[in-house]
Amino acid sequence: MKTSLKNRLAILYNPIMNIYFDNAATTMVRSEAVCAMLRVMQNNYGNPSSKHHMGRLAAGELSAARKSVADALGALPDEIYFTSGGTESNNWAILCAAEALSRRGKHFLTSAIEHDAVRNPAKKLESMGWDVTYLEPDDAGCITAESFAGALREDTALASIMLVNNETGVVNPVSEYSREIKRRKQSTALHSDAVQGLCKIPFTVKTLGVDLLTVSGHKIHGPKGVGALYIKGGTKLPPLILGGGHESGKRAGTESLPAIAGFGEAARLGLLERGETVAAAADLKEYVIRRLCGELPEAVIISKGGSPFLLSLSLPGYKSEVLMTFLGGEGICVSESAACGKGARSHVLQAMRLKNEVIEGALRISFSRYNTLEEAEFLIHTLKKASEKLLRA
Repeated sequence: MKTSLKNRLAILYNPIMNIYFDNAATTMVRSEAVCAMLRVMQNNYGNPSSKHHMGRLAAGELSAARKSVADALGALPDEIYFTSGGTESNNWAILCAAEALSRRGKHFLTSAIEHDAVRNPAKKLESMGWDVTYLEPDDAGCITAESFAGALREDTALASIMLVNNETGVVNPVSEYSREIKRRKQSTALHSDAVQGLCKIPFTVKTLGVDLLTVSGHKIHGPKGVGALYIKGGTKLPPLILGGGHESGKRAGTESLPAIAGFGEAARLGLLERGETVAAAADLKEYVIRRLCGELPEAVIISKGGSPFLLSLSLPGYKSEVLMTFLGGEGICVSESAACGKGARSHVLQAMRLKNEVIEGALRISFSRYNTLEEAEFLIHTLKKASEKLLRA
Protein backbone atom coordinates (compact mmCIF):
# COMPACT_ATOMS: atom_id res chain seq x y z
CA MET A 1 0.00 0.00 0.00
CA LYS A 2 2.90 2.34 -0.69
CA THR A 3 2.94 4.97 -3.42
CA SER A 4 5.60 7.11 -5.00
CA LEU A 5 5.90 10.84 -4.28
CA LYS A 6 4.56 11.51 -7.78
CA ASN A 7 1.42 9.46 -7.12
CA ARG A 8 1.01 11.03 -3.70
CA LEU A 9 1.05 14.52 -5.17
CA ALA A 10 -1.37 13.44 -7.91
CA ILE A 11 -3.82 12.19 -5.29
CA LEU A 12 -3.54 15.30 -3.13
CA TYR A 13 -3.83 17.84 -5.92
CA ASN A 14 -5.85 16.12 -8.64
CA PRO A 15 -9.33 15.67 -7.18
CA ILE A 16 -10.81 14.14 -10.34
CA MET A 17 -8.72 10.98 -10.19
CA ASN A 18 -10.49 7.83 -9.04
CA ILE A 19 -10.10 6.90 -5.38
CA TYR A 20 -12.10 3.76 -4.71
CA PHE A 21 -13.29 2.97 -1.19
CA ASP A 22 -16.35 0.87 -2.09
CA ASN A 23 -14.71 -2.54 -2.16
CA ALA A 24 -17.51 -4.17 -0.15
CA ALA A 25 -19.75 -3.52 -3.16
CA THR A 26 -17.27 -4.92 -5.67
CA THR A 27 -13.53 -4.98 -6.24
CA MET A 28 -11.22 -4.29 -9.14
CA VAL A 29 -10.45 -7.51 -11.02
CA ARG A 30 -6.78 -8.21 -10.42
CA SER A 31 -4.52 -8.63 -13.45
CA GLU A 32 -3.75 -12.29 -12.67
CA ALA A 33 -7.47 -13.12 -12.71
CA VAL A 34 -7.87 -11.25 -15.99
CA CYS A 35 -5.02 -13.29 -17.50
CA ALA A 36 -6.68 -16.52 -16.35
CA MET A 37 -9.95 -15.47 -17.94
CA LEU A 38 -8.27 -14.51 -21.21
CA ARG A 39 -6.40 -17.83 -21.28
CA VAL A 40 -9.68 -19.71 -21.07
CA MET A 41 -11.53 -17.50 -23.55
CA GLN A 42 -8.78 -17.57 -26.16
CA ASN A 43 -7.13 -20.97 -25.68
CA ASN A 44 -8.97 -23.43 -23.41
CA TYR A 45 -12.44 -22.41 -24.57
CA GLY A 46 -13.97 -25.89 -24.86
CA ASN A 47 -17.04 -27.05 -22.99
CA PRO A 48 -15.94 -28.88 -19.81
CA SER A 49 -18.60 -31.54 -20.50
CA SER A 50 -17.24 -32.35 -23.97
CA LYS A 51 -15.20 -35.55 -24.37
CA HIS A 52 -12.66 -34.34 -26.95
CA HIS A 53 -9.26 -32.88 -26.09
CA MET A 54 -10.52 -29.28 -25.92
CA GLY A 55 -13.21 -30.39 -23.51
CA ARG A 56 -10.63 -32.15 -21.40
CA LEU A 57 -8.48 -28.99 -21.27
CA ALA A 58 -11.54 -27.00 -20.19
CA ALA A 59 -12.39 -29.64 -17.57
CA GLY A 60 -8.86 -29.27 -16.24
CA GLU A 61 -9.37 -25.52 -15.85
CA LEU A 62 -12.63 -26.16 -14.03
CA SER A 63 -11.00 -28.67 -11.66
CA ALA A 64 -8.08 -26.34 -10.91
CA ALA A 65 -10.43 -23.45 -10.06
CA ARG A 66 -12.59 -25.70 -7.89
CA LYS A 67 -9.52 -26.81 -5.94
CA SER A 68 -8.39 -23.21 -5.43
CA VAL A 69 -11.75 -22.17 -3.99
CA ALA A 70 -11.88 -25.34 -1.89
CA ASP A 71 -8.39 -24.65 -0.51
CA ALA A 72 -9.39 -21.09 0.40
CA LEU A 73 -12.29 -22.53 2.42
CA GLY A 74 -10.51 -25.54 3.86
CA ALA A 75 -12.98 -27.77 2.02
CA LEU A 76 -12.74 -30.71 -0.36
CA PRO A 77 -13.06 -29.91 -4.08
CA ASP A 78 -16.13 -32.11 -4.47
CA GLU A 79 -17.89 -29.98 -1.81
CA ILE A 80 -17.67 -26.83 -3.99
CA TYR A 81 -20.38 -26.04 -6.55
CA PHE A 82 -20.08 -23.01 -8.82
CA THR A 83 -23.01 -20.61 -9.22
CA SER A 84 -23.70 -17.21 -10.75
CA GLY A 85 -22.86 -15.44 -7.48
CA GLY A 86 -23.74 -14.93 -3.84
CA THR A 87 -27.43 -14.30 -4.45
CA GLU A 88 -27.97 -17.58 -6.26
CA SER A 89 -25.94 -19.48 -3.67
CA ASN A 90 -27.98 -18.01 -0.80
CA ASN A 91 -31.28 -18.74 -2.54
CA TRP A 92 -30.19 -22.28 -3.31
CA ALA A 93 -28.98 -22.92 0.23
CA ILE A 94 -32.09 -21.58 1.94
CA LEU A 95 -35.00 -22.47 -0.33
CA CYS A 96 -33.77 -25.92 -1.32
CA ALA A 97 -32.51 -26.86 2.14
CA ALA A 98 -35.92 -25.86 3.51
CA GLU A 99 -37.55 -28.11 0.93
CA ALA A 100 -35.33 -31.03 1.92
CA LEU A 101 -35.61 -30.47 5.68
CA SER A 102 -39.27 -29.57 6.14
CA ARG A 103 -40.03 -32.93 7.77
CA ARG A 104 -37.70 -31.99 10.64
CA GLY A 105 -39.74 -28.87 11.34
CA LYS A 106 -40.71 -25.60 9.69
CA HIS A 107 -38.82 -23.08 11.81
CA PHE A 108 -36.15 -20.98 10.08
CA LEU A 109 -33.73 -19.01 12.27
CA THR A 110 -31.98 -16.00 10.75
CA SER A 111 -31.15 -12.40 11.67
CA ALA A 112 -32.40 -8.87 11.08
CA ILE A 113 -29.02 -7.81 9.62
CA GLU A 114 -28.78 -10.24 6.71
CA HIS A 115 -28.23 -9.28 3.08
CA ASP A 116 -31.40 -9.13 1.00
CA ALA A 117 -30.30 -12.36 -0.70
CA VAL A 118 -31.12 -14.05 2.62
CA ARG A 119 -33.91 -11.77 3.85
CA ASN A 120 -36.06 -12.22 0.74
CA PRO A 121 -35.81 -16.04 0.67
CA ALA A 122 -36.78 -15.87 4.37
CA LYS A 123 -39.89 -13.90 3.41
CA LYS A 124 -40.60 -16.51 0.74
CA LEU A 125 -40.48 -19.24 3.38
CA GLU A 126 -42.89 -17.23 5.54
CA SER A 127 -45.33 -17.12 2.61
CA MET A 128 -45.02 -20.92 2.42
CA GLY A 129 -46.06 -21.39 6.04
CA TRP A 130 -42.66 -21.41 7.75
CA ASP A 131 -42.17 -19.74 11.11
CA VAL A 132 -39.20 -17.37 10.72
CA THR A 133 -37.30 -15.79 13.61
CA TYR A 134 -35.23 -12.67 12.85
CA LEU A 135 -32.62 -12.26 15.60
CA GLU A 136 -31.85 -8.67 16.61
CA PRO A 137 -28.20 -7.58 16.96
CA ASP A 138 -26.66 -6.21 20.12
CA ASP A 139 -25.48 -2.60 20.32
CA ALA A 140 -22.31 -3.48 18.41
CA GLY A 141 -24.30 -5.07 15.59
CA CYS A 142 -23.42 -8.67 16.52
CA ILE A 143 -25.76 -11.65 16.66
CA THR A 144 -24.52 -13.13 19.91
CA ALA A 145 -24.23 -16.82 20.66
CA GLU A 146 -26.61 -16.30 23.60
CA SER A 147 -29.22 -14.78 21.29
CA PHE A 148 -28.87 -17.68 18.87
CA ALA A 149 -29.13 -20.26 21.67
CA GLY A 150 -32.21 -18.56 23.07
CA ALA A 151 -34.05 -18.73 19.75
CA LEU A 152 -32.97 -22.23 18.68
CA ARG A 153 -35.89 -24.65 18.90
CA GLU A 154 -36.40 -28.37 18.51
CA ASP A 155 -38.25 -27.73 15.25
CA THR A 156 -35.54 -25.39 13.85
CA ALA A 157 -34.77 -27.20 10.61
CA LEU A 158 -32.48 -24.52 9.19
CA ALA A 159 -30.49 -21.51 10.42
CA SER A 160 -28.70 -18.88 8.35
CA ILE A 161 -26.52 -16.17 9.92
CA MET A 162 -23.92 -14.24 7.94
CA LEU A 163 -20.26 -14.47 8.93
CA VAL A 164 -19.28 -10.83 8.24
CA ASN A 165 -21.89 -8.12 7.98
CA ASN A 166 -21.64 -6.30 4.67
CA GLU A 167 -22.38 -2.86 6.15
CA THR A 168 -20.64 -2.78 9.53
CA GLY A 169 -17.99 -5.50 9.15
CA VAL A 170 -19.08 -7.13 12.41
CA VAL A 171 -17.93 -10.76 12.58
CA ASN A 172 -20.59 -13.07 13.99
CA PRO A 173 -19.61 -16.10 16.12
CA VAL A 174 -20.82 -18.73 13.64
CA SER A 175 -18.66 -21.46 15.18
CA GLU A 176 -20.47 -20.92 18.49
CA TYR A 177 -23.84 -21.36 16.79
CA SER A 178 -22.60 -24.67 15.42
CA ARG A 179 -21.38 -25.79 18.83
CA GLU A 180 -24.77 -24.99 20.35
CA ILE A 181 -26.54 -27.11 17.72
CA LYS A 182 -24.15 -29.99 18.40
CA ARG A 183 -24.46 -29.57 22.17
CA ARG A 184 -28.20 -30.08 21.88
CA LYS A 185 -27.69 -32.99 19.47
CA GLN A 186 -30.03 -31.37 16.99
CA SER A 187 -30.10 -31.96 13.25
CA THR A 188 -30.53 -28.26 12.42
CA ALA A 189 -28.65 -27.40 9.22
CA LEU A 190 -26.46 -24.29 9.48
CA HIS A 191 -25.80 -21.96 6.54
CA SER A 192 -23.65 -18.83 6.52
CA ASP A 193 -23.22 -16.08 3.95
CA ALA A 194 -19.43 -15.60 3.99
CA VAL A 195 -19.23 -13.33 0.94
CA GLN A 196 -17.44 -10.60 2.95
CA GLY A 197 -15.23 -13.08 4.77
CA LEU A 198 -13.50 -15.12 2.07
CA CYS A 199 -9.74 -14.39 2.04
CA LYS A 200 -10.39 -11.50 4.46
CA ILE A 201 -10.66 -13.14 7.85
CA PRO A 202 -9.15 -16.48 8.91
CA PHE A 203 -11.68 -19.32 8.91
CA THR A 204 -12.40 -22.70 7.37
CA VAL A 205 -15.70 -24.46 6.88
CA LYS A 206 -14.58 -26.96 9.51
CA THR A 207 -13.75 -24.35 12.17
CA LEU A 208 -17.14 -22.73 11.53
CA GLY A 209 -18.94 -26.08 11.60
CA VAL A 210 -21.34 -25.10 8.82
CA ASP A 211 -23.27 -27.39 6.49
CA LEU A 212 -23.64 -24.77 3.75
CA LEU A 213 -21.61 -21.63 3.00
CA THR A 214 -21.82 -18.93 0.34
CA VAL A 215 -18.92 -17.10 -1.31
CA SER A 216 -18.57 -14.79 -4.32
CA GLY A 217 -15.82 -13.95 -6.80
CA HIS A 218 -16.15 -10.21 -7.21
CA LYS A 219 -15.48 -9.41 -3.54
CA ILE A 220 -11.92 -10.79 -3.73
CA HIS A 221 -10.67 -9.19 -6.98
CA GLY A 222 -12.27 -11.81 -9.20
CA PRO A 223 -14.96 -11.17 -11.84
CA LYS A 224 -18.65 -10.55 -11.28
CA GLY A 225 -21.20 -13.20 -12.14
CA VAL A 226 -19.56 -16.12 -10.38
CA GLY A 227 -19.79 -17.55 -6.89
CA ALA A 228 -19.87 -20.88 -5.13
CA LEU A 229 -21.84 -22.82 -2.56
CA TYR A 230 -20.03 -25.13 -0.16
CA ILE A 231 -22.17 -28.20 0.55
CA LYS A 232 -20.75 -30.37 3.32
CA GLY A 233 -20.21 -33.93 2.24
CA GLY A 234 -23.29 -36.03 2.94
CA THR A 235 -25.64 -33.03 2.98
CA LYS A 236 -28.66 -33.60 0.76
CA LEU A 237 -29.57 -30.47 -1.16
CA PRO A 238 -31.93 -30.51 -4.16
CA PRO A 239 -30.89 -28.38 -7.16
CA LEU A 240 -32.32 -24.90 -7.59
CA ILE A 241 -31.72 -24.83 -11.36
CA LEU A 242 -32.85 -27.85 -13.38
CA GLY A 243 -31.40 -29.03 -16.66
CA GLY A 244 -28.35 -31.09 -17.53
CA GLY A 245 -25.96 -32.90 -15.23
CA HIS A 246 -23.50 -30.06 -14.67
CA GLU A 247 -21.77 -29.58 -11.31
CA SER A 248 -22.29 -33.26 -10.45
CA GLY A 249 -25.99 -32.91 -11.18
CA LYS A 250 -26.42 -30.18 -8.56
CA ARG A 251 -26.51 -27.03 -10.69
CA ALA A 252 -27.59 -27.21 -14.32
CA GLY A 253 -26.16 -25.03 -17.07
CA THR A 254 -22.80 -24.94 -18.85
CA GLU A 255 -20.28 -23.54 -16.39
CA SER A 256 -19.13 -19.95 -17.01
CA LEU A 257 -15.57 -21.14 -17.29
CA PRO A 258 -13.78 -17.81 -17.90
CA ALA A 259 -15.39 -16.30 -14.80
CA ILE A 260 -14.74 -19.47 -12.79
CA ALA A 261 -11.06 -19.45 -13.82
CA GLY A 262 -10.77 -15.81 -12.73
CA PHE A 263 -12.48 -16.61 -9.43
CA GLY A 264 -10.15 -19.55 -8.87
CA GLU A 265 -7.04 -17.46 -9.47
CA ALA A 266 -8.31 -14.68 -7.21
CA ALA A 267 -9.03 -17.24 -4.47
CA ARG A 268 -5.62 -18.88 -4.87
CA LEU A 269 -3.77 -15.59 -4.56
CA GLY A 270 -6.16 -14.28 -1.90
CA LEU A 271 -5.34 -17.22 0.34
CA LEU A 272 -1.61 -16.92 -0.36
CA GLU A 273 -1.55 -13.20 0.42
CA ARG A 274 -4.19 -13.10 3.15
CA GLY A 275 -1.87 -12.37 6.07
CA GLU A 276 -0.17 -9.46 4.31
CA THR A 277 -3.43 -8.06 2.93
CA VAL A 278 -5.29 -8.27 6.24
CA ALA A 279 -2.44 -6.54 8.09
CA ALA A 280 -2.33 -3.72 5.54
CA ALA A 281 -6.12 -3.25 5.64
CA ALA A 282 -6.08 -3.20 9.44
CA ASP A 283 -3.38 -0.51 9.45
CA LEU A 284 -5.36 1.56 6.97
CA LYS A 285 -8.60 1.25 8.93
CA GLU A 286 -6.85 2.20 12.17
CA TYR A 287 -5.25 5.20 10.43
CA VAL A 288 -8.60 6.44 9.08
CA ILE A 289 -10.26 6.10 12.50
CA ARG A 290 -7.41 7.92 14.26
CA ARG A 291 -7.26 10.77 11.75
CA LEU A 292 -11.04 11.07 11.55
CA CYS A 293 -11.37 11.35 15.32
CA GLY A 294 -8.70 14.05 15.30
CA GLU A 295 -10.07 16.10 12.40
CA LEU A 296 -13.80 15.50 12.91
CA PRO A 297 -14.47 14.75 16.59
CA GLU A 298 -18.21 14.95 15.92
CA ALA A 299 -17.97 11.87 13.68
CA VAL A 300 -19.45 8.63 15.02
CA ILE A 301 -17.51 5.42 14.41
CA ILE A 302 -20.22 2.79 14.13
CA SER A 303 -17.92 -0.21 13.72
CA LYS A 304 -14.47 -0.11 15.30
CA GLY A 305 -13.82 -3.85 15.44
CA GLY A 306 -14.72 -6.69 13.12
CA SER A 307 -13.40 -7.01 9.60
CA PRO A 308 -10.39 -4.78 8.86
CA PHE A 309 -11.82 -4.21 5.38
CA LEU A 310 -15.02 -2.44 6.48
CA LEU A 311 -15.56 0.81 8.37
CA SER A 312 -19.02 2.20 9.08
CA LEU A 313 -19.07 5.83 10.23
CA SER A 314 -21.45 8.73 10.41
CA LEU A 315 -21.41 12.51 10.34
CA PRO A 316 -24.62 13.28 12.25
CA GLY A 317 -26.41 16.34 10.96
CA TYR A 318 -25.48 15.69 7.35
CA LYS A 319 -27.26 13.49 4.81
CA SER A 320 -25.42 10.43 3.46
CA GLU A 321 -26.43 11.11 -0.13
CA VAL A 322 -25.21 14.72 0.08
CA LEU A 323 -21.87 13.60 1.53
CA MET A 324 -21.54 10.95 -1.19
CA THR A 325 -22.22 13.51 -3.89
CA PHE A 326 -19.59 15.84 -2.45
CA LEU A 327 -17.02 13.04 -2.19
CA GLY A 328 -17.88 11.87 -5.69
CA GLY A 329 -17.17 15.35 -7.02
CA GLU A 330 -13.69 15.00 -5.56
CA GLY A 331 -13.20 11.60 -7.21
CA ILE A 332 -13.85 9.47 -4.12
CA CYS A 333 -16.16 6.44 -4.27
CA VAL A 334 -17.88 5.33 -1.03
CA SER A 335 -21.39 4.10 -0.24
CA GLU A 336 -24.02 4.85 2.37
CA SER A 337 -24.89 1.19 3.03
CA ALA A 338 -25.10 -1.94 0.90
CA ALA A 339 -24.91 -1.22 -2.83
CA CYS A 340 -27.88 -3.54 -3.40
CA GLY A 341 -29.98 -1.26 -1.21
CA LYS A 342 -29.99 1.38 -3.96
CA GLY A 343 -30.28 4.27 -1.52
CA ALA A 344 -32.89 2.70 0.78
CA ARG A 345 -32.58 3.33 4.51
CA SER A 346 -30.21 0.79 6.06
CA HIS A 347 -32.12 -2.04 7.75
CA VAL A 348 -28.86 -3.05 9.47
CA LEU A 349 -28.34 0.30 11.20
CA GLN A 350 -32.03 0.42 12.08
CA ALA A 351 -31.77 -3.02 13.68
CA MET A 352 -28.85 -1.70 15.76
CA ARG A 353 -31.27 0.93 17.13
CA LEU A 354 -29.02 3.84 16.23
CA LYS A 355 -30.31 7.40 16.38
CA ASN A 356 -31.96 8.69 13.22
CA GLU A 357 -29.34 11.39 12.71
CA VAL A 358 -26.58 8.76 12.87
CA ILE A 359 -28.32 6.53 10.32
CA GLU A 360 -29.04 9.46 8.02
CA GLY A 361 -25.38 10.55 8.04
CA ALA A 362 -23.87 7.07 7.69
CA LEU A 363 -21.15 6.15 5.18
CA ARG A 364 -19.50 2.81 4.47
CA ILE A 365 -15.77 2.90 3.73
CA SER A 366 -14.42 -0.42 2.47
CA PHE A 367 -10.77 -1.13 1.78
CA SER A 368 -8.75 -3.41 -0.50
CA ARG A 369 -5.12 -4.41 -0.93
CA TYR A 370 -4.77 -1.66 -3.52
CA ASN A 371 -5.72 1.29 -1.31
CA THR A 372 -3.00 3.58 0.08
CA LEU A 373 -2.39 5.84 3.06
CA GLU A 374 -2.30 8.80 0.69
CA GLU A 375 -5.79 7.93 -0.52
CA ALA A 376 -6.96 7.61 3.06
CA GLU A 377 -5.48 11.00 3.90
CA PHE A 378 -7.26 12.59 0.96
CA LEU A 379 -10.51 10.98 2.14
CA ILE A 380 -10.13 12.57 5.58
CA HIS A 381 -9.17 15.90 3.99
CA THR A 382 -12.28 15.80 1.80
CA LEU A 383 -14.64 14.80 4.61
CA LYS A 384 -13.28 17.71 6.63
CA LYS A 385 -13.87 20.02 3.69
CA ALA A 386 -17.41 18.67 3.27
CA SER A 387 -18.22 19.36 6.93
CA GLU A 388 -17.06 22.95 6.46
CA LYS A 389 -18.82 23.65 3.15
CA LEU A 390 -22.08 21.72 3.38
CA LEU A 391 -25.11 22.95 5.28
CA ARG A 392 -26.24 20.72 8.09
CA ALA A 393 -29.60 19.10 7.53
